[in-house]
Amino acid sequence: MTVIVTGGAGFIGSNFIFHMLGKYPDYRIVCLDKLTYAGNLSTLAPVMENPNFRFVKADICDREAVFKLFEEEKPDMVVNFAAESHVDRSIEDPGVFLQTNIIGTQVMMDACRKYGIKRYHQVSTDEVYGDLPLDRPDLLFTEQTPLHTSSPYSSSKASADLLVLAYHRTYGLPVSISRCSNNYGPYHFPEKLIPLMIANALNDKPLPVYGQGLNVRDWLYVEDHCKAIDLVIHKGREGEVYNIGGHNEMANIDIVKLICKELDKPESLITYVADRKGHDMRYAIDPTKIHTELGWLPETKFADGIKKTIKWYLENRSWWETILSGEYKDYYERMYKNR
Repeated sequence: MTVIVTGGAGFIGSNFIFHMLGKYPDYRIVCLDKLTYAGNLSTLAPVMENPNFRFVKADICDREAVFKLFEEEKPDMVVNFAAESHVDRSIEDPGVFLQTNIIGTQVMMDACRKYGIKRYHQVSTDEVYGDLPLDRPDLLFTEQTPLHTSSPYSSSKASADLLVLAYHRTYGLPVSISRCSNNYGPYHFPEKLIPLMIANALNDKPLPVYGQGLNVRDWLYVEDHCKAIDLVIHKGREGEVYNIGGHNEMANIDIVKLICKELDKPESLITYVADRKGHDMRYAIDPTKIHTELGWLPETKFADGIKKTIKWYLENRSWWETILSGEYKDYYERMYKNR
């Protein structure tokens, strides 16, 4: 089995590659990544010498490069993680999100159509559903929840989802989609909430919290997400959407305070800043479908997962300090200059 993983040098994509190479030693895993600011080749250092792994630097919007790769590898499956994903950046520059997240998805599926595929899987987000009110804890996102996007990022992901389902209906492409809640864990790019707070707290820098920090997210440890996608691509039904959630809702401010406590840092580091435009108040996933059909449940409790995450950042300071200094951008040149 040959699996192309796009965006595999990013946070969730890299963890998925580690999971797949560990669980399926006879699979060939090909990572296609443009290495934008959030793609870090050093993340894949543990598997770069694995004979069943190949890295290809290319943009999923580059039709010629994508089709060339399909011609060479004849993949059985494609798992598309490649996406511009930071909401703040989408507010500043929506265009690149539309290009990568929509056009890039189309290019990948066109290649799947031409060369044949057993499964094309689109990694989406719970943000396509919009948000939920804080005073209605009984409300959860299901796969039938109407799409109601709030940002250019979530709009681009919802557009891609609709395109994927259209390719299934129009062309019979064997597809699946997963929509997940917020992930956390190793190799999380340090512009996102949890790694940013860990890094800033370790450096005794201010901890910027939007508004009053009351926005609620459903948090899932990244390994649990990877296991869920593994189940969907092997056993999930074609043409279906599967919600993946942790049943672990927490307000942003409570997470920041927890990180302060774990690192023995004062809460006086917390600094409240102007809220994000169109900031969603609450996300909450109902994962009943994936549990009922595929038997998936999250295995990592947040109390354990956050401790493991903080421990990883303490033990891998060079990884995120290199990113914060901007030096990681030179890593690709150093790795491939003489190869």
